[in-house]
Amino acid sequence: MDTTPLKKQIVETAQELVRKGFLMATGGNISLRVPGQAAFAITPSNYDYFKMMPDDVCVLDFGLNPLEGHLKPSVEAAMHGAIYQARGDVNAIIHTHQAYASALTLIKAPIPALFDEQARFLGRSVEIIPYAPSGTGFLKDAVAKHVKNHNNAFMMQNHGALVFGHDMERAIHNVEILEKCSLAYLLALCTEKKISKIPLAVREIAFSKLRSDQKKIEQGFSGLGGE
Repeated sequence: MDTTPLKKQIVETAQELVRKGFLMATGGNISLRVPGQAAFAITPSNYDYFKMMPDDVCVLDFGLNPLEGHLKPSVEAAMHGAIYQARGDVNAIIHTHQAYASALTLIKAPIPALFDEQARFLGRSVEIIPYAPSGTGFLKDAVAKHVKNHNNAFMMQNHGALVFGHDMERAIHNVEILEKCSLAYLLALCTEKKISKIPLAVREIAFSKLRSDQKKIEQGFSGLGGE
């Protein structure tokens, strides 16, 4: 398969997320599953997003063997590969150090189901994955274990956010939903008042729609529901 369109989309997404303030400097990483192959394309390590070109994007198989690219892949490549193997519905992964979600990781504050769109697209809650050093097998294993609950957004303690989508567009939207929820939750926590959540029944209905979409993706169907 010609991976040029995937590489181009990764570069465009990275630059869009920098402009929106979700990626800073060379932090974070972005990947896309290569359709029909046990492989994925991922941003290179420690590389300026606005200097990045499609040919700079790396392509690896799930054993992390390089298939394309002249640069060193992101140090989190093993984590991305583990997610793709654990979640057949995930075709795009965005890892950011976005400010408000990152702040919640410092106080170990998972986000409960606060909004309908959160439950519909991110899952039942946004959990905190316990700290492990970046780029290590410890982090890869912790992430692979947590993502099996089918949520589409997680926060890594003292690190940042991890967001999924069935395609890149959905993953970008989920990054934005996560930051909105993170800011709202931080502000609500500052009031020291009781924080309301959506009703449990509504949360489960929304999550069931998300799971239905995920199963369609795993089975190769299209036509997913919107908001």
